[in-house]
Amino acid sequence: MNVTETTPLRGVALVCTLSPSPAPSSSQLLAEQTMAALSEHGVSGKVIRIADHDVRPGVGIDMGDGDAWPEIRDTILGCDILVLSTPIWLGHPASTAQRVMERLNAEMSETDEEGRMLTYGKVAAVCVVGNEDGAHKVSADLFQGLNDVGFSLAPNAVTYWVGEAMHKKDYQDLDKTPETTAGATATLAANTAHLARCLKSAPYPASS
Repeated sequence: MNVTETTPLRGVALVCTLSPSPAPSSSQLLAEQTMAALSEHGVSGKVIRIADHDVRPGVGIDMGDGDAWPEIRDTILGCDILVLSTPIWLGHPASTAQRVMERLNAEMSETDEEGRMLTYGKVAAVCVVGNEDGAHKVSADLFQGLNDVGFSLAPNAVTYWVGEAMHKKDYQDLDKTPETTAGATATLAANTAHLARCLKSAPYPASS
């Protein structure tokens, strides 16, 4: 087994449900399942529910006045993998997810001594839940934004579940995880951990 298969990794999942704890959350459940799948590939970490923290609106690293983002940002920068988990609302990522993306926008101005964004070499993945079709559109929106702010994405870097249109059953209400979703989560974890190890051992070149 070579070094890229054994290097320990850190990950964090940001849950973008609109509901603070202790309210149940399908986005939280899928994020926790994804982190559990990542742990099978040597990834340790935690889950943060954004609604539990005072993340201020804006596009800066620190918006001041008790802004909780700087601490969350430190966690992200200390990890190799970022998982972003969101429900679908009106065909779009939750407003909480959009706020996270807006705060990550500040990373475009932050670089290391070789001109690379501090997020270079970090790998992102996405979890999506909802009761209407739209998981591909939501993941596409987040994929582009995450790539813009410096994250890399492995093949099949999304796991999702969407319920039947016009019905009220949530992911968390299911008796068991559907095989298709479980399979997508497993693939996401394997590919994301593999890419993170590859980038950890062979960083991107300096930016010109």
